[in-house]
Amino acid sequence: MNRKSIPSVGEISRALVSLILALTLLAGCATGDSVGTKTVVGGATGAAAGGLIGAAAGGGAAGIIGGVLLGGLLGGAIGNALDQRDREYYNDTAQNTLESGRTGSTGSWQNPDSGNAGTMTPTRTYQSSSGQPCREFTTTVTVDGKTEEAYGTACRQADGSWQIVN
Repeated sequence: MNRKSIPSVGEISRALVSLILALTLLAGCATGDSVGTKTVVGGATGAAAGGLIGAAAGGGAAGIIGGVLLGGLLGGAIGNALDQRDREYYNDTAQNTLESGRTGSTGSWQNPDSGNAGTMTPTRTYQSSSGQPCREFTTTVTVDGKTEEAYGTACRQADGSWQIVN
């Protein structure tokens, strides 16, 4: 009998963090600051996360569809909360902290207009098999007094920028 492998919580967490951070960094590059863009990015992130959670929970097609719908609604609300300036603060802090922050030191940002804030803390530095400098990190984002934490890995690109790899 061929059984399908159910992803572990750790695998799901890594996938969700990668997706959320990649979409956040990509959204920071988008031009304009329309509410529609924030809602779409947040909705897409939430939908993907909800689908992964539904699949991992073994809910079959109905669980996946339910997860996508609920995740899309919740993610749209969160995406709507972070404006372009918030994403710029986040991206600047992430790039600076990953480039020059010591392991364990925390870089932080706060948008004085929205009140949203966050942190970036490198937790491990190493070289990838291809020789790229890479850093594992913890990041937080606080919106309306609610803080979410994520973990990931970023590697320095040839142009000197840091890119989330998982």
